[in-house]
Amino acid sequence: MSMDPADEPDFTEAGRRLFARECEFYWAAAKKDGLPPPRGLEIAFAGRSNVGKSSLINALTGRNGLARTSNTPGRTQELNFFDIAGAFSIVDMPGYGYAAVGKEKVSAWTGLIHHYLRGRVELARVLLLIDARHGLKDTDDPVLETLSKAAVSFQLILTKADALSAREAEQRVAAIREILRKKAAAHPEIILTSSKTGMGIETLRASLARLLHDRHQLPGWALE
Repeated sequence: MSMDPADEPDFTEAGRRLFARECEFYWAAAKKDGLPPPRGLEIAFAGRSNVGKSSLINALTGRNGLARTSNTPGRTQELNFFDIAGAFSIVDMPGYGYAAVGKEKVSAWTGLIHHYLRGRVELARVLLLIDARHGLKDTDDPVLETLSKAAVSFQLILTKADALSAREAEQRVAAIREILRKKAAAHPEIILTSSKTGMGIETLRASLARLLHDRHQLPGWALE
């Protein structure tokens, strides 16, 4: 039975409440055997180096220093875990596709990323961040392939979307939708964001609150 729209929770407000509470770093994993013990659902942020993962996490939580940002691609070299209000964890993953660091490091990061994406039971969704100015690139293909094979739910989030006109943004989203059409694990909603202007931040918070609700993990206080 479908829910009457009038009875549907206010996920925008629930998302605001979720991210208004305490958010803190609690674990870093540099190797496959260094992942933390399970402590609830995890939502991973993946993407090419310098796509703006840490900036987006900081914008979501309203805490500029929660996730470390850098103008140097390849700075994040571990899976960094953040507790969000005791409700779920955000996982900031190493950026991929940056070739200016040593091949050995690239191989280690890539192995860690794919190991986590394939085998983490607590992983509820992967937010695959794509620079809105450039769209999907060949370097995104291996991660898309891993997610598809593992049947891990993933959602595309376009970053730096303030750089596009409304027409350009519409064309970018349409092109990505066409690519994702045959990928069963892809979430249908593509969200345009900008950490600089705040575009899409409220929408993304609401989307994550809805995901927790659907998984019966949204705290009661978020819906009061």
